[in-house]
Amino acid sequence: MSQVPRGHDIVVVGASAGGVEALTRLVEGLPPGFAAAVFVVLHMPAEAPSALAAILQRFGPLPVMQGEDAQPIERGHIYVARPNRHLIVHRGRIGVAAGPRENSARPSIDVLFRSAARAYGRRVVGVVLSGTLHDGALGLAAIKMRGGIGIVQDPNEALFRGMPDSALKSAAIDFCLPAAEIPAQLVELTQPGFEQESMDTSDPEETAPTEHAADEPDGQFSPKLPDAASGLTCPECHGSLWELPDGKSFRYECRVGHAYGPDALLSEQGEAVEAALWSAINSLQERAATFRRLQTSASGGAYPAYAERAELTERHAATLLRLLRRLIDDYDIG
Repeated sequence: MSQVPRGHDIVVVGASAGGVEALTRLVEGLPPGFAAAVFVVLHMPAEAPSALAAILQRFGPLPVMQGEDAQPIERGHIYVARPNRHLIVHRGRIGVAAGPRENSARPSIDVLFRSAARAYGRRVVGVVLSGTLHDGALGLAAIKMRGGIGIVQDPNEALFRGMPDSALKSAAIDFCLPAAEIPAQLVELTQPGFEQESMDTSDPEETAPTEHAADEPDGQFSPKLPDAASGLTCPECHGSLWELPDGKSFRYECRVGHAYGPDALLSEQGEAVEAALWSAINSLQERAATFRRLQTSASGGAYPAYAERAELTERHAATLLRLLRRLIDDYDIG
């Protein structure tokens, strides 16, 4: 422990599936007067109101609230992301933005983590909890690159280990702990260490250009060069994707800024394939039904071929349905 610097006062936490249980354990272990501001992103449905702040408030002594745009940052407070909005950390204030989805998520853990690393550097502690796929992995790597601390929930106790496993592969993580042990580690890391700075001290690094559309929505510093697209297509807007280096891995980003890690891209492609096949089956079945209707309504048997064509189309639909079910059973899609 003596090798790990103290004095961290910005804690960013990301969770997805199974994350509410881990978050409640974390919050109930933080003491009154906790010496850091805490920011939380939990993946949630865009259309539903979130009760996360009220839930977490019942489990711990720190005030919990949804982050508001331009709200001043205060130590000892917990700020949670709003549904369908990115939560962003600026120097001394919170940002709330309807930027492009990253890893199919808005709010995105990577957006929160990356913004905190950019604004506060070594003062940041990033925590990745239970979830699927790997939102948060590249954000945690960004925190480490700027001198911050990385903590990951032990994948063996997480309800869903996808995000913890991905985070452990993304960078040299400092601590891998059960959720119940993370608060004590955070308390230790926030003890006075390097000289305490003001929350709103300006930092030239925050104004430096980044290569992420969620940080630079106007795209004036975009690394997406003309005629250098990957040949892949964005699952959301169907524009071209660029393959861009991001630490030890790659991210795929379209012109407007939808961004995916490799696992998230594969997942979205699988869902698109499944949707396309269901649509094709539906179209074939409707075509067969149309042939049947025309056969029934034809006067004097003027169209005897309709029954044969309906039967052939139904066989094609059944063949495609068997293929789709095999793909689902083999986990190739869905």
